[in-house]
Amino acid sequence: MENLPVWISVIILGLIEGITEFLPISSTGHLLIPQNLGWLHRQSDLFAIVIQSGAVIAVIAVFAERIKHLASTLRERETRDYLAKLALAFFVTSVGGILIKKFGIGLPETVAPVAWATFIGAFVIFGVEFWRKGHPGEPAVSWHIAVAVGLAQILAAVFPGTSRSGASILIAMALGAARPAATEFSFLLGVPTLMAAGAFQIFSSVQEGHSGTEDWAMVALGTVVSAISAFIVVKWLIHFVQSHTFNGFAWYRLVMGAALLAYVAMQANAEAGVAD
Repeated sequence: MENLPVWISVIILGLIEGITEFLPISSTGHLLIPQNLGWLHRQSDLFAIVIQSGAVIAVIAVFAERIKHLASTLRERETRDYLAKLALAFFVTSVGGILIKKFGIGLPETVAPVAWATFIGAFVIFGVEFWRKGHPGEPAVSWHIAVAVGLAQILAAVFPGTSRSGASILIAMALGAARPAATEFSFLLGVPTLMAAGAFQIFSSVQEGHSGTEDWAMVALGTVVSAISAFIVVKWLIHFVQSHTFNGFAWYRLVMGAALLAYVAMQANAEAGVAD
């Protein structure tokens, strides 16, 4: 894609981010695949993390009434408990994020790790859906679920292709939360999580002297496109989860993961043939 203008690549990546961020199919994995395969111009890790802020804007817009309700009922114990659980999950994620940065864990530059995470994630979805079949779950998120959701977000950060929203929703469901409650908690937790990740990445880039080489106009473009597409997807998904399972996404992951693994195997065989 050498002849493809960079701004078109950025728009496509923004669309991918917005569409996939809150679906259980991994936005990071979908961003990496076309770049690692050379289909789109490769962007920096900072770009991939910062454009997630657009998806955050979409969540705030879609959940405006819920956020307004939480803000206006701070004196109620139920609201304080809910916000405290969000804070706890965010704290767990933040500690994990700092450790990931300290150990220098970055996004993979090959397709194989994303392919395996995508493929394995399909069976996780099937398993959770089978486990919870016939069990509507509790309408509230417990304290231990909040901790587990934070840990699930760390897992998704370490293994791109896992899906942050997918991992957090599924672990909440597996531990007894109702699908709508798990989805809402995951989406609202995504607001501070993704904003903090973007701010931290920008701060680190400035500290390391890399910010001057970043094309901030392209970052802004990707963020705007991400916000618009994420708004549409989040509104749709909120209604979808009321009466559907995530098995459809599992089948998608299964097919996509298998196709990527087949591609990786063919590439390996081709390289082995050249070496011989």
